[in-house]
Amino acid sequence: MSIPAIQLMTELRSGQSTSPRLTWYGPDSERVELSGRVLDNWVAKTSNLLQDELDAEPGMRLRLDLPAHWKSVILALAAWQLGMEVVFDDAEAELLATADPGPGAAAGGFDAVMAVALPALAMRWQGELPSGAIDYAAEVRSHGDVFMPHVDPEASRRAVLTSAGTVLTHGELLDGFAAAHDDGLRLLVPAGDGLEAALAQSLGAWKGDGSVVLVHPDVVVTPKLLGDERIQGH
Repeated sequence: MSIPAIQLMTELRSGQSTSPRLTWYGPDSERVELSGRVLDNWVAKTSNLLQDELDAEPGMRLRLDLPAHWKSVILALAAWQLGMEVVFDDAEAELLATADPGPGAAAGGFDAVMAVALPALAMRWQGELPSGAIDYAAEVRSHGDVFMPHVDPEASRRAVLTSAGTVLTHGELLDGFAAAHDDGLRLLVPAGDGLEAALAQSLGAWKGDGSVVLVHPDVVVTPKLLGDERIQGH
């Protein structure tokens, strides 16, 4: 039986696949909208990058040193689809995804460091990268749109280590980590609450066949935004 993250991606790409599933409002008037099909496409490409270039496999850990952002949500879903464990803060991990790939990150004992450029239209990292760091934005687009795991992940493996120190397995991800929401909800998720909260809220919305509007702290949530996006929960 496949793990919940794989089942979730299957449902997002095969249900109302052209409907918005993840919408991002960022600074500088950024608005990025991903349908179920496009979201799955990004997650598949990222899973293939992790597996084929970084030798990621079930049981390995990915530390997300990133704010709540549409790209960090993609990275978490890709790691879970692979059967990896997602960790935050200063937790030990084999792989690191960061928006600050300075010398400290490169020398932190990771097998690989991915530099994640956050501006919406960034096609590559601006400026020099430390030796050995991988440019996520530049590399991910060359990978396949369909993900086939080399090793089938197991539901009993660790999926997330929360900042509070709680460990949840892949089998518990949608029932123990995901927030509870009504079905079909168009949910406002404030990015200022942090990545861990954004992931829990997003998984809860998608579990119920809903969608997410993730909003950067610098963006004012106006009645017009709520109306334009048809937000039902926040």
